[in-house]
Amino acid sequence: MMAAKKHVKVEGSEAVVDATASISPDETATDSVTPNVNIGTDSLSTVVEGESDELGLARAEADELRDKLMRLQAEWDNFRKRTATERAAERSRSTAHLVEKLLPIIDDMERAIEHSDSSSEDALKEGIVAIQAKFCEVLDREGCKVIDPQGQPFDAMKHQAVGKVENPAIPNETVIEVYQKGYEMGDRVLRTAMVVVSTGGPERSDNQQ
Repeated sequence: MMAAKKHVKVEGSEAVVDATASISPDETATDSVTPNVNIGTDSLSTVVEGESDELGLARAEADELRDKLMRLQAEWDNFRKRTATERAAERSRSTAHLVEKLLPIIDDMERAIEHSDSSSEDALKEGIVAIQAKFCEVLDREGCKVIDPQGQPFDAMKHQAVGKVENPAIPNETVIEVYQKGYEMGDRVLRTAMVVVSTGGPERSDNQQ
């Protein structure tokens, strides 16, 4: 038996390893040699370091996004609180503005009460009518309109029927009496008008709508 030293190059690796095997004369050329391979760690270390760098960048980006989210949340909370405060202040100013305009009407009512004993019924009535007119004028300037649908077609969005009267001479569902006026402000109905409507009459034509 003789000893032979072979140099074996492992495919796919830069490492060159030595394999020493004892070969007997009886061994054929097809016998395999099992090398003792020591693979270098430089390439593996490079891969690990690269992955560590990517992980660090990902963590830094996550921290940055979390900080941005926290700042946005704080800004939203501040905006919501500021908006609520501004709305409350605006409501307070609007209420004060309306009350200020109603004060002269209260003064007129107090004067009417003071002179009610010494005034005639006609004079008292005139005073009450004047106070009502002034009050309605204030409401009108504030955009509040009176709903007085006498003789108009019944509108379920603005009227509340509290009674019906049969009258064949009047188009069906016509307001024939206003029991209590309503009020609206812009597109909002503050109070529907309480009305009595007609029944049994002819159907209202398109021109009568």
